[in-house]
Amino acid sequence: MKRSEVNEIIAGFSAFMNEHHFMLPEWASWSPADWKGKYESCSEIVDNKLGWDITDFGSGDFKKTGLCLFTIRNGSWDKKDKLYCEKIMAADEGQETPMHFHWNKSEDIINRGGGNLVMELYKANGNDELSNEDVLVSIDGILNCIKAGEQLILKPGQSICLKPRIYHRFYGQKGHGRVLIGEVSMVNDDANDNRFYEKVGRFPEISEDVRPLHLLVNDYSMYL
Repeated sequence: MKRSEVNEIIAGFSAFMNEHHFMLPEWASWSPADWKGKYESCSEIVDNKLGWDITDFGSGDFKKTGLCLFTIRNGSWDKKDKLYCEKIMAADEGQETPMHFHWNKSEDIINRGGGNLVMELYKANGNDELSNEDVLVSIDGILNCIKAGEQLILKPGQSICLKPRIYHRFYGQKGHGRVLIGEVSMVNDDANDNRFYEKVGRFPEISEDVRPLHLLVNDYSMYL
């Protein structure tokens, strides 16, 4: 992805959150220069990858396959300082986050507003393939039996709890607008806890055609 594209996506994501009165920490608006010399005081942010995270999953087509994320809080399994995570995300109509599960993480995915969120769920079988078995999930605390691969619609205010080894992909429902998505989960570990059904690139390589507006989580080491 080009840095100019990333900057544009962050600006649009920020505006969308403001529309829904979702406020971020003050450091979310820092420029790259603001981060210099701050590792000691900001090590929790840097080490646990809090902050801006824009990905096209290696597709080269963010509008079709991509996700805007901002990790607000996250802990570490090793340090056991925090065992929880919170994110805010956005998906456009038809913009897919590819099929994946987590080995260890349980998470609640929440439609925070905007359009409808479409989710497709599968159990993982013993070979980590897609099972045809029905999936039993909790939606706002109520158990629901969902057929494998069936389109499940989460309307604004609704949430679903996903346990480890439940494959899921999601995208905004066409005709209903962009979706603001919350995530509350156990510790997030993108390096070790994601299992994508098809090979993807979780963190894109950035072509530096312009200066960054804000740092992505993988930029910190270059600027601090």
